[in-house]
Amino acid sequence: MSQGKRPLPADIHPRTQAVHSGTRRSQYGEVSEAIFLTQGFVYDSAEQAEARFIETGDDEFIYARYGNPTVRMFEDRIAALEGTEDAFATASGMAAVNGALTALLKAGDHVVSAKALFGSCLYILEEILTRYGVEVTFVDGTDLDQWRAAIRPDTKAVFFESMSNPTLEVIDIRAVSDLAHAVGALVIVDNVFATPVLQRSGDLGADVIVYSATKHIDGQGRCLGGVICGTRQFVRKVAEPYLKHTGGSLSPFNAWVMLKALETMDLRVRAQADSALKVAQALQGLPGLSRVIHPFLTDHPQHDLARAQMDAGGTMIALDVAGGKEAAFKLLNALQIIVISNNLGDAKSIITHPATTTHQRLTPEQRAGLGISDGLLRLSIGLEDAGDLIADLTQALAAAQGPGS
Repeated sequence: MSQGKRPLPADIHPRTQAVHSGTRRSQYGEVSEAIFLTQGFVYDSAEQAEARFIETGDDEFIYARYGNPTVRMFEDRIAALEGTEDAFATASGMAAVNGALTALLKAGDHVVSAKALFGSCLYILEEILTRYGVEVTFVDGTDLDQWRAAIRPDTKAVFFESMSNPTLEVIDIRAVSDLAHAVGALVIVDNVFATPVLQRSGDLGADVIVYSATKHIDGQGRCLGGVICGTRQFVRKVAEPYLKHTGGSLSPFNAWVMLKALETMDLRVRAQADSALKVAQALQGLPGLSRVIHPFLTDHPQHDLARAQMDAGGTMIALDVAGGKEAAFKLLNALQIIVISNNLGDAKSIITHPATTTHQRLTPEQRAGLGISDGLLRLSIGLEDAGDLIADLTQALAAAQGPGS
């Protein structure tokens, strides 16, 4: 395949990279990236087939589970945005988390992880890795003394969400990375809430960055996808062999959707983050809310750290509704614009009740330990007018605190 243009300048803005990086054009010179919907590829000779199975070049492919031109464009583009050497696209965000951890670890290895994680991430660490003999130590991710005490000379990796789901704790990436690197441990960061637009975790010390592309990267609720970003050695020698043989690769169609979505991600995420801060500020102090959580609000425990690490506070807000589950459900059911769903990072504003959805498999004691109260709601701000969202939440909050509450 032909690139169809001169090489891009090395110092272009990420917004420009999101439009042009990784482009592969066929002989037809198409403007929009092509979708290569094919499982396999034809060889000119038996000798060529033999050579390709020994080593494939940048524009050589064997089988869609191993790689595909459309998927490769997405991988190259997201790696350019993240500032890493390479990337491997996966079927979902959880395939990326599982792939990054399972490809690296074996029985007897030790992992230190923040305990405030998405429910499925907790399942991988608590249930799957330990089942196969990996030792996992959980810590309060915001407490550097706990990281320091838990990381051992034989620790293989540390794992955390740069901003936790759903309570929005912010982890000091550079400090934790320094502690891990001092013993030769790899730092794996789930950066889905911060996005590559607002934070490049690799610049702060992370070795491997994983995303659910289902969220802000797609941004419009269409397709599942995930990606692992890191060094070429980790992506191609550690992650790829595991993923291509176990079937966790991204479909070409979904890769094409993600490619087109990357073109507008910077604009979308920045607009959503701007609205999220306006909504959070407007809701602070309203009757019926015990707490409004957003990293750029001054009462957030990691406010200064968030401002140091991120360009903006992200698109997520957590609301702790006074009156517990009953009041939270009344608020949800009174909303007129914001939709109830367990996705996030969408053009539509989405809200969910973590205790009964994303984190329902945890015991009440575990949820309490993570700060997930019965009244907690996770709110993902979309592209609607911020004033309309504030009005919707205000009227729903009033309905939740009305007669009979």
